[in-house]
Amino acid sequence: MLKLAAYADRLSVRPGETIRFHVASETGAPVATRVVRVASADPNPALGGVRVAAVSASVREVVPPAPQTVPRGSYGVVRCPDAIVTPDGFTIAALVMVNARFIEGSAIVSLQSADGAAGVALALDEQGHVWGCAPALGVPVRVARPLAEGVWHRVWLVYDRAGGRIRVGQQALAAGAATGAVSMVESQGDLGAGLAISTILFGAMGESNDPFRLDGRIERPMIFDRALTEAELTNAFAGVDVAGLAACWDFSKDIPTDRIVDVGPRGLQGRLVNSPARAMTGAAWTGREMCWRHAPEQYGAIHFHSDDVDDCGWPVTHELVVPSDMASGQYALMLESGAETENVPFFVVPPKGKPTAKLAVLVSTFTYTVYGNHARPEWQMDPKWQAAWRAQAQEWSAYPHNPGDHTEYGLSTYNYHPDGSGISLASWHRPMLNLRVGYFTYPYPQIRGSGQRHYPADTHLTAWLEAKAIPYDIITDWELHHEGLDILKGYQAVVTGTHPEYHTREMLDALAAYKEAGGRFMYLGGNGFYWKIALNPAKPGQIEIRRGEGGIRAWAAEPGEYYNQYDGEYGGLWRRNGRPPQHLVGVGFTAQGNFVGSHYRIDEAARASRASWILDGVAGDILGKHGFSGHGAAGFELDRADKKLGTPAHAVILASSEDHPPEAPWILVPEERLTHLVTLPGEPESDLIRADLVFFETAGGRGAVFSTGSITWCGSLPTDGFDNDVSRVTENVLRRFLDPAPFAR
Repeated sequence: MLKLAAYADRLSVRPGETIRFHVASETGAPVATRVVRVASADPNPALGGVRVAAVSASVREVVPPAPQTVPRGSYGVVRCPDAIVTPDGFTIAALVMVNARFIEGSAIVSLQSADGAAGVALALDEQGHVWGCAPALGVPVRVARPLAEGVWHRVWLVYDRAGGRIRVGQQALAAGAATGAVSMVESQGDLGAGLAISTILFGAMGESNDPFRLDGRIERPMIFDRALTEAELTNAFAGVDVAGLAACWDFSKDIPTDRIVDVGPRGLQGRLVNSPARAMTGAAWTGREMCWRHAPEQYGAIHFHSDDVDDCGWPVTHELVVPSDMASGQYALMLESGAETENVPFFVVPPKGKPTAKLAVLVSTFTYTVYGNHARPEWQMDPKWQAAWRAQAQEWSAYPHNPGDHTEYGLSTYNYHPDGSGISLASWHRPMLNLRVGYFTYPYPQIRGSGQRHYPADTHLTAWLEAKAIPYDIITDWELHHEGLDILKGYQAVVTGTHPEYHTREMLDALAAYKEAGGRFMYLGGNGFYWKIALNPAKPGQIEIRRGEGGIRAWAAEPGEYYNQYDGEYGGLWRRNGRPPQHLVGVGFTAQGNFVGSHYRIDEAARASRASWILDGVAGDILGKHGFSGHGAAGFELDRADKKLGTPAHAVILASSEDHPPEAPWILVPEERLTHLVTLPGEPESDLIRADLVFFETAGGRGAVFSTGSITWCGSLPTDGFDNDVSRVTENVLRRFLDPAPFAR
């Protein structure tokens, strides 16, 4: 845990609204606060380092910050107002599948008394053996054979006090049917007469940072108020009514919610904590249906994880009522306590319906959240890389903390859970260490330049706007999703940052409507408008991504699990949903390489085209052979035009990047490849690894789109004090886009 850590309840706020901060401190010293406007979040000394300016804003301390913990791990909880089991006997049964085993062991179903002194659990030990344990037993009752990984099993615990016996067993399944022999152990035991159960937990032994959190799937847990025979257990697992049923939780119901439904006689409804993954295929999934809405009975599993975090739940320690005269822009709460410092960026949006500039900068807060706390593979696998990062952070006086060092705050959707499953849910209700003023992603500045991604990289654009004295408002993904076209239509032009990758349907609809209504849209990034996401309507700030078929991706969703749990829609790539990025901005993701940049070569025909004005003041045919992001304007992730995918026929390709050698390495995105010899467009792979600089008009010339097709474009804006060819092209386009005169075709 950091000695000083914090997060905000929201990432964007309007004048007159309140933003609340949750600060945890172990320093024992007072925490000083101040609000600053962020001019540049890049700590690179070659750019002058981080630049902020103090603003007049009063931050109220609600309560003094104190040490806090992070409640990690998801589980289900049910409160029992009445006795659910009798001292004379009971049965616990469930379906379970695990992919890994852990030293601590993990719980499947546990029954707890109010004081925690009594209870019983059906669990797994550190080798994956099913066992029954209870304080009254002493030594657990353990099945000899461990569960097979990646296989569904029936598991059960039967207690018969009259016979003085406890039986624990398991049986493997295939396609929902029993296939293996029963493995069972029986032991003498007496749990006593005082088993007064008040709480039932799924995937946990306790509710406070319990070390026995499960990494695995549970389906259809059942409790009977008597000891079942083997034949009765078989019938119960088969769905046949068996006398004595006290509760049966059907996890296929209310999938978009945190509610778990008891279909038994008592209706003991429960809730999920820390948002485990739902809409997961269960033991009876046949593969004939891919959407959980069409066959919910085949999607009765919940995947619990020991590292899930959807909200740290820390108390509000500070509040800021945004002053009515605070200008739209990028801000941060700066914290200092003893020798420790921390900062929490946030974005001030203009009053609703009252733009204060002709230009809106669309900040990709959903993408920031999806990447929140990304522990990069280099950090985890390369000690030299990690040492270089630490040394550079110290040399640059950069933000000193890396998500790879602090997994306790929950990792990003580019990482994995402990059992190897991909992280599909992200939340901003936790410290996100890579969303910080002064953070950098990549070391080795001689190769990577500033090595910036996401928020700090996007401040290259806003620093350029301020250097050019171009007024702008900030709007974010949150407003775009919830307000749609209304948030855009007051602006003459809208510009993106470096990597607007993750979008909801509402966001794309709004941008498309803005463009077709005559708005001017500048896409200054790469790999944008790529993945489809869903928001949790009950928990603002939580985002879901299903990495379905196709795409450059950190992990792959399992077959049958491509539909979102929150909205029930098919997830994955927007291209797979019939909306390639070329439809919106004329270019779409085509290739990925290391964080290195190259240049564009200007097409001679472009200088004679109707878009030649974009190149005014640019000499020669090489563009962008410089920059603070990989030392070139065309790098890391590249987008190209493709008329088959939606690039308008009248679009002008002004320039295309080159010099992306395979050994860098550079690779084509999977959705563009058919075989080792053939690409989907039918062109050589090397020809498809490029960024295209594209312009086209919309709405009969009233609107227009300009796209750069590269993540590193904005990193070239600051070169030579913002006086360079990339800056000139960007300024040519933006100033023309801010001129309401129609474009001639």
